[in-house]
Amino acid sequence: MYAESDYVMLSALQHYLFCPRQCALIHLEQIWTENRYTAEGRILHERVDSREREVKSGVRIVRTLHVRSARLGLSGQADVVEFHADGRICPVEYKRGRPKSNRCDEVQLCAQALCLEEMLGKKIDDGALFYGQNKRRRSVAFNDELRRLTEETVAQVHHLFRTGITPKAVYSAKCDQCSLIAACLPKSCTTGRSVRKYLAGMLRGADHEKDAQHALRNDARGLSE
Repeated sequence: MYAESDYVMLSALQHYLFCPRQCALIHLEQIWTENRYTAEGRILHERVDSREREVKSGVRIVRTLHVRSARLGLSGQADVVEFHADGRICPVEYKRGRPKSNRCDEVQLCAQALCLEEMLGKKIDDGALFYGQNKRRRSVAFNDELRRLTEETVAQVHHLFRTGITPKAVYSAKCDQCSLIAACLPKSCTTGRSVRKYLAGMLRGADHEKDAQHALRNDARGLSE
């Protein structure tokens, strides 16, 4: 069991699987900037996060439901949880884009299910991911493999937060779409230059420019005298 002060956010799991450094920058260093992709995701969730409850075709729909797990040390919110008349419970997570090549969205959804299982004392067999780009649901089965991957990811995120060490940057094509690329500087770190050296180089360049301007001003004064 984890103390409540040690809980990590459900979203940290998705961030960690996308990029451990991104996870640390957001959740440890509290760095966040927005680009087109994050803005589109925020707008999508603003539509979903109404906290409304309704019943459609015998299904009770609860939006923005707070969930937590003391066993895993997790807390956050599920976009939508559907309670069916036959007793089936189905969490639904909304994403702005399209299905990803890795399993980060599935892990985030499975973590919501694990929280709900602990809260409600009932096993949840599956959930769904709704992608805004194609406006379709994709069913996700919470099998043993996905549950194991989810719990392993939870343990890795807790370890990252305990150490408090931000991983080094490793550049890849996905970095170009990350809203934190300007703060992360992945290309500078990947080429062996530290952020400190990169900034020092920029400062040296600025000093050289000032010296050149000063020399030009002296030359101009000399010509006018």
